[in-house]
Amino acid sequence: MGCETSWLSSAHLPLAALALRRPYRRWRLPVCSAGETPYAPVPKDRRWYNPERRRRLYNLKPVRRWIEAEDLSLSDSTDSRNDRFVLVSYNILADKNASHHRDLYWKIPFDVMKWDSRKGLIFQEICRWNADIVCLQEVDRYEDILMNMKKKGYAGSYKGRTGLAKDGCAIFWKVKRFRLLEEDYIEFSAFGLRDNVAQLFVFEKREADPRRLVVGNIHVLFNPKRGDIKLGQVRLLLSKVNALSEKWDNIPVVLAGDFNSTPESAIYEFLSTSELDIAAHDRRYIFGQDRCEFALYDLPSFLKFHWTDEELKNATGQSKCTKLEHPLKLHSAYASVKGNARTRGRHGEPLATTYHSKFLGTVDYIWYSTGLACTRVLDTISIDILRKLGGLPSKEMGSDHIALLSEFIFKECRDLELQGPANSSTEEDTTH
Repeated sequence: MGCETSWLSSAHLPLAALALRRPYRRWRLPVCSAGETPYAPVPKDRRWYNPERRRRLYNLKPVRRWIEAEDLSLSDSTDSRNDRFVLVSYNILADKNASHHRDLYWKIPFDVMKWDSRKGLIFQEICRWNADIVCLQEVDRYEDILMNMKKKGYAGSYKGRTGLAKDGCAIFWKVKRFRLLEEDYIEFSAFGLRDNVAQLFVFEKREADPRRLVVGNIHVLFNPKRGDIKLGQVRLLLSKVNALSEKWDNIPVVLAGDFNSTPESAIYEFLSTSELDIAAHDRRYIFGQDRCEFALYDLPSFLKFHWTDEELKNATGQSKCTKLEHPLKLHSAYASVKGNARTRGRHGEPLATTYHSKFLGTVDYIWYSTGLACTRVLDTISIDILRKLGGLPSKEMGSDHIALLSEFIFKECRDLELQGPANSSTEEDTTH
């Protein structure tokens, strides 16, 4: 009988016994003094509780800083600002792509993905750094951006992709600083290279000593299985840009865009070294993305690096050609300015310029030719912070890509400054 009374509920107890029971008290968080951090209650079945566990920092706003070139002559503060210009490359994530590819952004809250939430952040990012030339990719709300850019003193031009796609590329430039001399574009569908497009512009600076340059803006095909198409688009861009540069007396070139290729890719090698033997590269990994999904042993050995005539024609322009060359001596802006291990990889490129559920890495670049020097770049965001965000976009960043910014100076102009008045007087003496 004694054992039975030990488990009796309160309903079986007399009223006098119930009156003597202590009232139920809800557990409350301890009151913390100033400077202390309140912690959530620790579950009894866990030895340690991390209050930040599984918490995504959607409202985290990363801080970005300029990194100066190591060459002190380039970063000399006494140098005239009129000799320099800042260029932005930014894939802003088209509204249609954001809504039709939710599998890439399933970790991101729905309200963060809406265009009405993102467009203000994108415009802030574009205008925050007061750039002179802005190259955008994945633009499908051009009028929204153009309206705001005009208020800031920019003129703009848009080229939409061919076919069913609704997005394209856009370039904006400060009217007070640059004059547009020529505009051209490439519709890659005309060459059997899908519906992507590229923009080509010739600008002249509005200074007493005007300088000219070619600016190219491209969004390369995304499809990871068509490295031949990607390479063909880049090849054609370089050919057209070089022809435009020669037409205007070999003026310098800047190329910006989303190349959808990593720093380990053959496409990056082609851009940086001016040549490529594609026979030495696996046709499936020409773009350099993760090879784990497609192992080499899946194919017979004689097919590992085999290119069909059609793929060779797409990549090189000729069905029997395996070697590519281009005359431009290109340098990557970010690779030319040293960063730190938190944001840079072994090639000197950012560790990541884009982040969604299926990819974290670098595909965006700014390239420049001889005749220009890169004086500084805006550092990207560390991998640790990106992982804490859990993916892009976020409440503070409007795209799944990170904007790249580089400052350039015309080399000839800088060389004349470094010579100084002493050298100029010597030249005058020798002429008399």
